[in-house]
Amino acid sequence: MRRKYWISLILVIIATGIMLLWLNRDDDASVRAGISAVEALQADPDGFLQVTEPREFAFPEDHGPHEGYRTEWWYYTGNLSSESGRRFGFQFTLFRNQFLPDEEYETENGTGWSTNQLYLAHLAITDVETGRHIHEERFSRGAAGLAGAQADPFRIWLEDWMVVLDEEYETELQQDSPDGKIPMHLVAATGESALDLKMSPSKPPVFHGDRGFEPKGPASGDASYYLSFTRLVTTGTIEIDGEVFQVEGLSWMDHEWSTSALAADQAGGDWFSLQLSDGYDLMFYHLRNEDGTISPFSTGTLVDPEGVHFVLDPDDFDLEATGFWESPHPGATYPVSWQLQIPGEGLQLDINTLFENQEMQVSFVYYEGAVSATGTRAGAQIEGRGYVEMTGYESELGTGTRLQ
Repeated sequence: MRRKYWISLILVIIATGIMLLWLNRDDDASVRAGISAVEALQADPDGFLQVTEPREFAFPEDHGPHEGYRTEWWYYTGNLSSESGRRFGFQFTLFRNQFLPDEEYETENGTGWSTNQLYLAHLAITDVETGRHIHEERFSRGAAGLAGAQADPFRIWLEDWMVVLDEEYETELQQDSPDGKIPMHLVAATGESALDLKMSPSKPPVFHGDRGFEPKGPASGDASYYLSFTRLVTTGTIEIDGEVFQVEGLSWMDHEWSTSALAADQAGGDWFSLQLSDGYDLMFYHLRNEDGTISPFSTGTLVDPEGVHFVLDPDDFDLEATGFWESPHPGATYPVSWQLQIPGEGLQLDINTLFENQEMQVSFVYYEGAVSATGTRAGAQIEGRGYVEMTGYESELGTGTRLQ
């Protein structure tokens, strides 16, 4: 399964146990409830909605949540620069996880606190000049207004971390764009650092795989619905330790939902997004099997300057790690530089993380880092910026949980 589902499933198991222990003062009852929740998440996905075939996407509905599917995420990353040229990266991800199928869930009381939905969010800011990777994690129930997602007007949030439809656009048009292109406003803060960014798509949404249907394994339902805004023109501010920087650059947004778990022989994944200087955008990922081979369900998408996209099969691209970094936290050694070749496009790239330690030390440790790329297309020089996410290299849980 692709990268975020791996993270999402493990995080929701951890968070369920924390939430139930926090809510229940009877230790024995809490343990029993926690075990039941974990068993539910690991059980057969029957009862949840399944991703089994292509579908028609419709907006604004498909910007919002798809309850009935077990897991879903909205994922933002970007590479930004200040007026003086100081470089920053950022990540904001909101996960929605459903505990039980709709027909099995019953509310226990009418207080408004009961919920079948758990939301969790990750926020990270990469300050290239100082080599700092600031990050935080939060959990909350999808009840009492603490966290949630809605389609019209678009809004996803966990407490005061949120992405909303840009109110200037909403005031002017009062409706969603029929092709799904909407400007968005991201606001989130951790400690003395904060993001306040406006992001506007310069291309229509990209529907990966077969019209947004992307298989991840051989069984029926081993798939997700997956769309992206691959080039969001971004402006706003980044605050680091009280110092505010005016920034601009490009961001990337993924929205994906699914029910199935990882295939038994899949160990993790390496996912990349790149925005290239010739106007092309590129997403590709390797799903790694436990025996070290690459899954045939690895894939990619190349998007031209007009937004037309092309699917890449595993044989269409070759990715080789050329440098590695050993985490100071035991249990993980990550690649941090790669050579990518896409012969059919005449594209060769050297990809490097902006600095090595961009590890997310949260409930489930993984790597999420800003990268740069240089190379050639058909002999012409090209460069790019983007992000890499890597899972399955780590063996220990991190810290950083906050639950309300």
